[in-house]
Amino acid sequence: MKFDLSIVPFSRRESFLAVSLLPEGKNRQQGLYLRTVRGGDDKFGEAFRIELLDQLGRPLPFTPDASPEAVRLNSPASAIYAEICISDSRTVRFRAKGCGIRLTFMPAAYDYAYEVNSDSWEMNSFTHECRFMLTRLVGGMKMEVPWDKIKSSRVVAEFTAETDTNMAEFAVEEFRTVWEPRDAWEPFDDAVKTTRADFTQWLDRSLSIPERWQEGRELAAYITWSCLVPAEGCLTRPAMYMSKNWMTNIWSWDHCFNAMALVRHDPKLAWDQFMILFDRQDESGLIPDFVNDKYELWNCNKPPIHGWTLAWMMQRTDYIREAQLREIYGPLSKWTRWWFRYRDGDGDGIPQYNHGNDSGWDNSTAFNNGIPVESPDLAAFLVIQTELLAEIAGLLGLAEESSAWRRLAEDTLDKMISHFWKDEKFISCRSGTHEPSEGDSLLLFVPILLGKRLPEHIRMALLKGLREDNRFLTENGWATESVSSPYYLPDGYWRGPIWAPSTMLLVEGAAAAGDVELAQEVSKRFCSMLNRSGMAENFDAVTGEGLRDRAFTWTSSVFLILGHEYTS
Repeated sequence: MKFDLSIVPFSRRESFLAVSLLPEGKNRQQGLYLRTVRGGDDKFGEAFRIELLDQLGRPLPFTPDASPEAVRLNSPASAIYAEICISDSRTVRFRAKGCGIRLTFMPAAYDYAYEVNSDSWEMNSFTHECRFMLTRLVGGMKMEVPWDKIKSSRVVAEFTAETDTNMAEFAVEEFRTVWEPRDAWEPFDDAVKTTRADFTQWLDRSLSIPERWQEGRELAAYITWSCLVPAEGCLTRPAMYMSKNWMTNIWSWDHCFNAMALVRHDPKLAWDQFMILFDRQDESGLIPDFVNDKYELWNCNKPPIHGWTLAWMMQRTDYIREAQLREIYGPLSKWTRWWFRYRDGDGDGIPQYNHGNDSGWDNSTAFNNGIPVESPDLAAFLVIQTELLAEIAGLLGLAEESSAWRRLAEDTLDKMISHFWKDEKFISCRSGTHEPSEGDSLLLFVPILLGKRLPEHIRMALLKGLREDNRFLTENGWATESVSSPYYLPDGYWRGPIWAPSTMLLVEGAAAAGDVELAQEVSKRFCSMLNRSGMAENFDAVTGEGLRDRAFTWTSSVFLILGHEYTS
């Protein structure tokens, strides 16, 4: 498989390193960059600009050709090229034939480089909170590192081919504290072979889907494999980031979909993805909005889909046994109680979202009339979560707690229906005033996840709405805002575009409500779109064009799940 480095970063399993083609930006030239995805979202983490050089030291044009195991930089002359391989989680290997390679680092703060020995220079990057060791292996190495009072004003490393073989080789190692020199370096070709074998094993174990979508399956498998990072800092377990573009965090509902895609073939890694946010849980029961290796964000949160996720996973693996249930029961209980205790401002027994971000549907029209908002999807998630807690408590011999959770589930379901079902549809409303929100959001159909717990007339009305032409259903799947709504925008984030999580929830809901045909049809449309347009953060509902971050793991995971579960 091949992929575009301006869309999908080149990386590998359990590494913070990546290589991307980046556009021109503030203090950044357009070009190919070695990056680090440490330290959080909304930045590319560019460290070194990569250029090819001719024999006179002038830049050579090149075209990158990326595959999971290596990137080849092809010059106009076929005999002149360079290759890049991430040989292990902390090391990038470079090899060039008939040309040289220049790495340029533009320091800030206290960034500096110094010579360690005749073959190695250390780049201490305060900017990236790590260090890089540049080591010459074959050919020449020339460093330009002028000193400017408290930092290096620039760091330029040029690696040139040796005369006899016309080859150059060097390595860039990332480390935090102490660098240990190696006794020997494995041959470059062996590093490529080992990396290829690691990805191939991951691909072979990924969920099977119909042959017509194999190109999409390879891309989805690559994105999920390459977006894993190691357990370091705030990350208590090996973790799958949402992307290695700029969404370099784990959000507290995204992780659920990635766990679901892994649970059949790698249940231990799936469990790690599910539990990692609970490892950072606050004493109040709140789990953070997101976590990365450096910090957690607590300003908002995400919806409690964890009970639904765990029930789904338990149906598909025997890995989750008493030890896992004891591990999750307390944290899941605290997370559930948090909603009822801290997110029910008017005391009516219906928890609220204080902001659209708390729902995951950040700018949905459900929040048009102001905040806080009571929304039926939240009540539905809590019904499912309390039911599962009742089941787990029963399995653990906690009969009294099981009965209490069961009563809370039944009470919340009754309140949800009486509170939100108005004029043959679900509404969302302001907490306190209960003024209905404007718009026609797909969010209000999420309670279909309750399936046959809902009265038949409600199920039928929801299914009718999901099948209605020129509303949500398009050739590519379900738009998040009705295409006929005055609030619909093709690139409106949660006001129109198709998303993987909403699709997954409502496909499961349609099946739970008895309309498996609709679940299969939407899955087919959605998977066809992704096979054509890639694994983007979201998609234009009408054209199917990928939008925003175009290499997203929860999109990849949902593609694999729906392709495996609902299509043939």
